[in-house]
Amino acid sequence: MPKTISLSDRIAELLARVDYKRVDSREQREAIYRLRYKAYLREGAISASVSETFSDAYDETDNAYLFGLYIDGYLASSLRFHIAVKEHTYVPSLEIFPEYLLSKLDAGQVLIDTTAFVADEQFSRLYRALPYATLRLCILAAEHFSADYLLASVEMEHEPFYRRAFDFQLICKSRSWSLFAKPVSLMSLHFPSAAQELYRRYSFFHSTPRERRRLFEHNFKLLPN
Repeated sequence: MPKTISLSDRIAELLARVDYKRVDSREQREAIYRLRYKAYLREGAISASVSETFSDAYDETDNAYLFGLYIDGYLASSLRFHIAVKEHTYVPSLEIFPEYLLSKLDAGQVLIDTTAFVADEQFSRLYRALPYATLRLCILAAEHFSADYLLASVEMEHEPFYRRAFDFQLICKSRSWSLFAKPVSLMSLHFPSAAQELYRRYSFFHSTPRERRRLFEHNFKLLPN
């Protein structure tokens, strides 16, 4: 019988071919905006547009991190997150779910708000481990910024994956968002209490300080001078 390859092994093999890039150039951003458009249109989250791109004001904030995941040099997926603290509250999920998040920020907690997770359709079919490889960025960010909570605003059909794979908890059921035709739910994970189990289950979530600095060093500062 052929040897069964574990999820961790499959993702480790994929990560050997992956390059995470924080996207700053206009050319790179346009490629991600086109990828978003195709993914959202395919899911029925947006209507067709002449530009065939999708972006919003949250892409331009000082506390935003926009990443592309490249496999063998080709853009396979993308992820955006915002670092939210009391002094920097301009994040997407706060617009939709303020009553669940303002108290956490007022208490001085650090939130990582994940949105705009999209993947190329062909790469998604070829690599079932792609969501894990992409969302690994959230774990690295949580470690780097000493986050209290990871947030994910997701469409209802994606809730089971976040719950099953990472033990995210549903905080608020689906609400409409002006940017999309489909409503989104708020899910959350308390990182300090979940980290040990996540690292045990998924060894590929481990990272080095050097890798995290390369990805996240930025002009944005969590605390004012």
